[in-house]
Amino acid sequence: MNFQFNRVLVTGAAGFIGFHLSRRLLKDGCHVTGIDNLNSYYDVKLKEARLESLTPFENFSFYNMDISDRKSLEAIFNNTKYDVVVNLAAQAGVRYSIENPQAYVDSNIVGFVNLLECCRHNDVKHLVFASSSSVYGANTKMPFSVHNNVDHPVSLYAATKKANELMAHAYSHLYGMHCTGLRFFTVYGPWGRPDMALFLFTKAILEEKPIKVFNHGRMQRDFTYIDDIIEGVVRIMGRLPEPDPTWNGDNPDPGTSYARYKIYNIGNNNPVELMEFIGVIEKILGKKAKKEFLDLQPGDVPATYANIDDLIKDVGFKPETSIETGIKQFILWYNEYYG
Repeated sequence: MNFQFNRVLVTGAAGFIGFHLSRRLLKDGCHVTGIDNLNSYYDVKLKEARLESLTPFENFSFYNMDISDRKSLEAIFNNTKYDVVVNLAAQAGVRYSIENPQAYVDSNIVGFVNLLECCRHNDVKHLVFASSSSVYGANTKMPFSVHNNVDHPVSLYAATKKANELMAHAYSHLYGMHCTGLRFFTVYGPWGRPDMALFLFTKAILEEKPIKVFNHGRMQRDFTYIDDIIEGVVRIMGRLPEPDPTWNGDNPDPGTSYARYKIYNIGNNNPVELMEFIGVIEKILGKKAKKEFLDLQPGDVPATYANIDDLIKDVGFKPETSIETGIKQFILWYNEYYG
């Protein structure tokens, strides 16, 4: 069921995806409240610069706070009534979850329960939340489908994202909440995260430092350009998930439910070899990379590939930005931002 929304709460608004979504919604005329704790997982100056480009919008307000702070979060919901809440606040990164597991529990588990409770008690029409392609874990059947079982995560990060899906389903079942989870596949583009491959590779190549090529380059990723992610998110925000009349407990479909709950993949549906990805960066920069070939890292998976049939069927959208176009846009931004 489609519906019109105007007042939106975006958590993680100073993050990569949260910033781009907030900017799109503000340009569309929505009233956006942003929340972010501006943590130091990566360069805080980059987060602040993203926020600076949002503050000129009169329809934007911002709170520097953590969603794990229940009292502060409740105060924001008591202050404004929201049509849609989009949860993009999370401790990101597969590798960092091995070093600092507690950060993932605080943000991705405690923070998410706080949001669920606030949405429940404040009659929010639709909760849309970021899951991740990492939930597919040890699955090898390609392309990854939301209708496949995902019970074998290979990192704590992935486990917390799967937990979000399960918690949202429980709230949908108990309280009739409309909840939609989005499994993003390797998002890249301007204003991207400094811990992601494109950012790391571009920086290292320009500085003539070696790049780390894991799994000896035998990695495949379904690289998805940020504008495609945002278009998918916005379309899904206005579509309330309804119970699936064909759902059957004898043969339960993980992607749908008897409740008002749905899961979507948002990916480019076109896995790219890591060496090809590096080749495009080299070509656009006009410089060769010094490569250091390494084994697969703990918690990482060799390949990702999204089945997006449900996304196409339900909201009529298919990501199609090529890596050549997307990488070029990132490098243009990188050169402008870092001079």
